[in-house]
Amino acid sequence: MNRNPKLEEKVGQAGETCLIFDTHAHYDDAQFDEDRSEILENLYKSGIGNVVDVGAGLKSTARAVALAGKYPFVYAAAGVHPTETAGLTEQDFLWLEQQLEEEKVVAVGEIGLDYHWDSPREIQQYWFERQLFLAVKKDMPVIIHSRDAAEDTLSIIKKAYRQAQENKTPLTGVVHCFSYGVEMAREYVKMGFYLGVGGVLTFKNARKLREVVEQIPLEYLVLETDCPYLAPEPHRGERNSSLNLTYVVREFARIRGMEEEEVIRATTANALRLYRL
Repeated sequence: MNRNPKLEEKVGQAGETCLIFDTHAHYDDAQFDEDRSEILENLYKSGIGNVVDVGAGLKSTARAVALAGKYPFVYAAAGVHPTETAGLTEQDFLWLEQQLEEEKVVAVGEIGLDYHWDSPREIQQYWFERQLFLAVKKDMPVIIHSRDAAEDTLSIIKKAYRQAQENKTPLTGVVHCFSYGVEMAREYVKMGFYLGVGGVLTFKNARKLREVVEQIPLEYLVLETDCPYLAPEPHRGERNSSLNLTYVVREFARIRGMEEEEVIRATTANALRLYRL
């Protein structure tokens, strides 16, 4: 698998400047059509070492894989977002499985449940389980989306986790844009899942997430943008990018009483473990 040598030189060496790893982005989104190359080509000198571009559907996955092939510091995830599952077919699923064989695809995602939008829940749940077990089959981590579906998401993941253990193929991954409380966070951490922390951490109403960042062991937390969405303060409402992770790092460090460099070093090391790079 391709790696970023410049990043690897920086990780884990005392006194070196570590680079931020953005574990969840959507640079394939149309909002970046006019300046995508300019942004991506300037990330490294701005302190961003690696990015995982996450598929949110079949077309999005294809674009993510293409981006990973073009940029050495970009990796891809292949998956179908819950709100995109209504028209999914077995042929589509076979194509998705084939994308997991691409060299720089590092995860199955973005998959999960989203009850906020009017998308059939039974169909969401069916394809969520199918994609979870595909990840187990391929021995790859998953990227979980869960919105207004806390109990059902956890229940389905626990079921898949138990079956994976029985088959001696552990199920791991990250709960993207974690938005639930500390107790729910602990349930995921028990199973070895990471929690994605992004711009929401800087919002005034982010009490639950701040408690998670404060109380959950550091080794289970990773940084993400979900760009072009969820830009942090003071850019809330604007198009987001990996460059804004400095604001998240600052708030993360304040909450935990750490140096910003420590936060970057730890979360980057966590991201490398998560994606097995």
